Amino acid sequence: MDFSSLVSKPLERFLLSKGKKILKTNPAKPLNGSFIDKEPCKTGNIFTVGFGKRVVLPEDIDKKKYYIAGYGENNPARGVIDPQYAHAMWLDDNSGRGGVLFISLDIVGLLNKDVNKIRERLADFCRETGCRSVNVFATHNHAGIDTMGIWGKLPFSGKDPAFMELLFRNTVDACYEAYEGRRDGDLYLGTIEVPDMQEDIRTPIVYSKTLTRFRFAPADASREVWLLNFASHSESLQGSNHLVSADFPCYLRERIDTIAGADVVYTVGAIGGMISMDIPDEKTLRREHRLLESTRKIGYKLADYALKITDEEKLEPVINYGRREFYAKVENSILTIACMIGLLEADRFADSKYPKLMCLKTELSLFEIGNKKMLFLPCEIFPELVFGGFLSAEESASGKGAEANPTILSEIVGDKNIMVCGLANDELGYVLPPNDFNLHPTAPYLENGRDRFDRRHYEETNSMSPDIAFEIAENLKALCDDFNM
Repeated sequence: MDFSSLVSKPLERFLLSKGKKILKTNPAKPLNGSFIDKEPCKTGNIFTVGFGKRVVLPEDIDKKKYYIAGYGENNPARGVIDPQYAHAMWLDDNSGRGGVLFISLDIVGLLNKDVNKIRERLADFCRETGCRSVNVFATHNHAGIDTMGIWGKLPFSGKDPAFMELLFRNTVDACYEAYEGRRDGDLYLGTIEVPDMQEDIRTPIVYSKTLTRFRFAPADASREVWLLNFASHSESLQGSNHLVSADFPCYLRERIDTIAGADVVYTVGAIGGMISMDIPDEKTLRREHRLLESTRKIGYKLADYALKITDEEKLEPVINYGRREFYAKVENSILTIACMIGLLEADRFADSKYPKLMCLKTELSLFEIGNKKMLFLPCEIFPELVFGGFLSAEESASGKGAEANPTILSEIVGDKNIMVCGLANDELGYVLPPNDFNLHPTAPYLENGRDRFDRRHYEETNSMSPDIAFEIAENLKALCDDFNM
């Protein structure tokens, strides 16, 4: 994103002043703490799973202007490579507590306000089916239509109301299809290390190489349903692309369907920092306009790893979870302005703890499926905040060491192999280690900073504040304390 054409100092001061007045009329109400849905022991005997999908592509894509999200603003779509989808997975442990929904969307991200719109549209579904939890994940697709508003022709929103209505409607339809197609069977968990596909373009070089697969095998030997999780931005088509696509997850799903005859729900892991797919001969492919070729190969290659998973364990049919809402402060003046003028359609609150700042209400969740723990985070979190490996005082931008950062999330959860689902139920942007958070000295959050080693600090421009990592860690700690009570 580049807001330089939008922001001037007088406009910034005016909007922030206006924002403070608006926020006085919308105080942050006390939240209810953690919601816990946990049985102390196994109560079901078998899993029930269903799968549904819908294409999310406007019929007038060749007539109306839609904006590609994920790189620079004002990039109208000029055609379609492959369609975006909404995929839904119904999962029930038959404990009598009801099933849960996992929804994966081929989009760059969805704000919590829009996630709650989907939940509202599924209210009747939840009453009819006994669904106890609805979770929406974005694949962080950089070749999809703008679902957040910040990739249009600034200062106007790139978020099209008709497209959002299509997204909501088809997502709900996919959920109904998943429930109607549910079958009994067994659920297996397997992992494989992927040693040669990712890159981390910001120090320290830390990321998870684990591809995780939940594989549902129906008792009637019908089509399997796989839930896959892997840490990478879905951006292999890159910023020179002007065509709508689901990026490499499209070809991942295509190959698994062809070879295994299985349906796939795909989610991303801890991708901040930035974790992307490595593209051999990237400059040549870009120059020769052959990135679609490499994107297809990337999807097929990751699918081949998923197909090779053999170290499976059968999971006990137990689904427990905890969910916690909290307010996160926004120190980023550019994101504040984007909210004030409607580019980002987020509910804004004033918290007495931060009298001069806007706050956003968000959420995180902890799931247990069998013995596997899953952490649903509303952001693009730097992997070192989950797994460790911070820069030392000698290496960091601030000159501070790991002591300046919060406790790593895997330690809080008590599971070094915790599976992270990023961009879950919200998109708060990047969450960075505080000891390496560096802002431009005269244009903070607007221009990329350079640290004492002359390293570029881009991710800070799309981060809420230096303290968001602490806010997530503190709320996860509170959730875990309640979850294990």
